[in-house]
Amino acid sequence: MAVRTSEAVWVEKYRPTSLRQMVGQETIIPLLRSYAEKRSMPHLLFAGPPGTGKTTAAIALARDLYGEEWRQNFLELNSSDERGIDTVRTTIKGYARTAPIGDVGFKILLLDEADNLTSEAQASLRRLMERYSGSCRFILSCNYSSRIIEPIQSRCAVFRFRAYSTAAVREQLERIAKAEGKKVDVEAYDAILAAANGDLRRAINLLQLTATHTDHVTAKTVQENATIPLRREVEAMLSAALAGDFLGARERLYALFTDRGAAGEEILKAIHSYLPELPESVLPAREKIRLIEYLAEVDFRLAQGAGDRVQLESVLAHLAAGSPKAK
Repeated sequence: MAVRTSEAVWVEKYRPTSLRQMVGQETIIPLLRSYAEKRSMPHLLFAGPPGTGKTTAAIALARDLYGEEWRQNFLELNSSDERGIDTVRTTIKGYARTAPIGDVGFKILLLDEADNLTSEAQASLRRLMERYSGSCRFILSCNYSSRIIEPIQSRCAVFRFRAYSTAAVREQLERIAKAEGKKVDVEAYDAILAAANGDLRRAINLLQLTATHTDHVTAKTVQENATIPLRREVEAMLSAALAGDFLGARERLYALFTDRGAAGEEILKAIHSYLPELPESVLPAREKIRLIEYLAEVDFRLAQGAGDRVQLESVLAHLAAGSPKAK
């Protein structure tokens, strides 16, 4: 039975099936296409923020290399689920040592989110990459290349994916909206772009979410569905804290958690992204410097698993304590 458009996952439905269909990453895609044309490639390391086409590029490269036989010569593992040394010794080793199918002399193994592999697993992996390089090429995809041990990085050609430009994301959203028969206002595109912040996957998912029950997407419907705090909400929260009104700022913070449904990381990123644009009347330059330094510390705590409400309250307390009224 055919899947209705509203039930299809647009990220997968419109995923490029060839490197020729990919947009953005102009410095990377031509090199990957040359690998496909020559039918030869080294081990690869794709590093960059989420939603920038790392996994898509790996799958498109496999399709261009193997054609109809790409599924028999391509294996994708997510290292966040299978991150231990046993996975390297069993699943990865078992796949790497088998012969490829077809006239290409090697298979491809994609390790997605490879920066989640334990140090022991990475140490074991580097030996497999040497031993079975004749029959298998590895593509490691990660958000933070610094978490990949140096011996593995030195065995790979490193490609650093950048966040998509606003023009590239808008072009893809307009193409999808036209194919789905959806009318999208210019202001709605701007709201999606602001929420996605260069993450194409997030932009497409947000477009589909807002277009699920309507054929006309407006900025209001985007803002109702996006969990990214709006600039005016962040300004009001910071203004209250800088005025020494910690309790009022905390109420606005709780509203972001409950009414907006935002996560602590999203609020922190919103504060950071809006900082350069906030006027001096809201946040003086000296306070911006002080806040950025403190945001870096809080971001590290959140990455280590600290509670988001307590950490965000500490940001507001940090500002309120330094306000003139508090002094």
